Amino acid sequence: MLGAEPAWKSCGRGLWRSLRRAAGGSLRALSAASSSARGAARGGGAPPAGASNVKPLDGVKILDLTRVLAGPFATMNLGDLGAEVIKVERPGTGDDTRAWGPPFVGTESVYFLSVNRNKKSIAINMKNSRGAKLIRELAAVSDVFVENYIPGKLAEIGLGYEDVVKIAPHIVYCSITGYGQTGPMVQRGGYDSIAAAISGLTHITGHEGGEPVRVGVAMTDLATGLYACGAIMAGLLQKHKTGKGMHIDCNLLSSQVACLTHVAANYLNCKIEAKRWGTAHGSIVPYQAFKTEDGYIVVGAGNDQQFVTVCQILNLPEVIKDSRYKTNELRVQNRKELIDILSTRFSEKTTVEWLQLFEGSGVPYGPINNMQQVFSEPQGPINHTCTGEEKNDNKKKQMGTDRSGGLTSTENLCYNGCQAKQDQHHALLINKADHMLGFFVLVSLSLDFCVQFWDLPFQNGC
Repeated sequence: MLGAEPAWKSCGRGLWRSLRRAAGGSLRALSAASSSARGAARGGGAPPAGASNVKPLDGVKILDLTRVLAGPFATMNLGDLGAEVIKVERPGTGDDTRAWGPPFVGTESVYFLSVNRNKKSIAINMKNSRGAKLIRELAAVSDVFVENYIPGKLAEIGLGYEDVVKIAPHIVYCSITGYGQTGPMVQRGGYDSIAAAISGLTHITGHEGGEPVRVGVAMTDLATGLYACGAIMAGLLQKHKTGKGMHIDCNLLSSQVACLTHVAANYLNCKIEAKRWGTAHGSIVPYQAFKTEDGYIVVGAGNDQQFVTVCQILNLPEVIKDSRYKTNELRVQNRKELIDILSTRFSEKTTVEWLQLFEGSGVPYGPINNMQQVFSEPQGPINHTCTGEEKNDNKKKQMGTDRSGGLTSTENLCYNGCQAKQDQHHALLINKADHMLGFFVLVSLSLDFCVQFWDLPFQNGC
């Protein structure tokens, strides 16, 4: 029939619709709101009622083939902005991070949950020809395709950029790798600690004169994920302008080198080799942690007036008058003597006492918090929770308490190319408080695959 939709595209749309049906009415309502909002954006009339609740990426479909951290972190952030994310995992075991524990919430690792909210999960054997075909069908009706395989691996099974762009010229295809698409290291797997070491981050992290230290969280992975997230949104904007997609190449090494900023610039422009400074700063003094009577406080003096204020709070008038400390350049040159003086004074009071003295001073300062203190900070509930009535319920929504208010849907769809058809049935799991912990659904669809999905607890609130 003239103008009939290709079978592969029709099948792909059917899969997306099936996933929505499995997820329930909330996604259907979201889809309807997304369609209305897109119509208004094209000039189709006044914004619909409730349009203020539409997220920026509502209606954007993302096919996510990434694992572990950098890629999942990128797609999770896109999901937070409203995108609909299908996460593709290996049959049987899924994403490696599902087993990274303890700690676990139920059978899922907290690590996995921390970077995979707002997603539906489909397990596909991509080495099977039917599995690869299913990926192509989904890609054809997706807006974004994200993967983090070693360059060339997906092309071997017909899922590389050149393969996908033939059936989806609109696709924003993002490759997240360790070292890019070319060069002598291109076939190496990308690991945060290794890329951090090669990029120089580990070299500049640690105590002055001490051993190199790994950063406390995988900052190279996380920075790469943020770069990828921004690049994908730029790609969607380009697609909106031109109707065509693009191939984004985002890698751990380049991302981390870019984050070296002034440290790299110091070497490139002045041949100054970087060194480790602990909590201190190579170009600003004082700007570091000081040990107090019972903990630590970080204080920074970004200009000469702030330094004078610090000395006034510490009751060190003689330091203000000392010509060795009049400018930041002089303070850098006489770092050791000055820090010894300041450290002695900071050790005389508790952290709370110093915080009270610095309050309202205009000087940058803050305590070094542990996790319990982080999530007990008065500022925390303002920045870390949702808006409106959900703020009032935040205390109930701690992980492992009020599950009814702290759930995010992660649906798991399992397909291996040869699964027998299953009759539709439902099983609800109810806890002692009669709150639904999760539910499992098996459905029969034309491609003979098995759908299994459940609600997972969302960390610390909404």
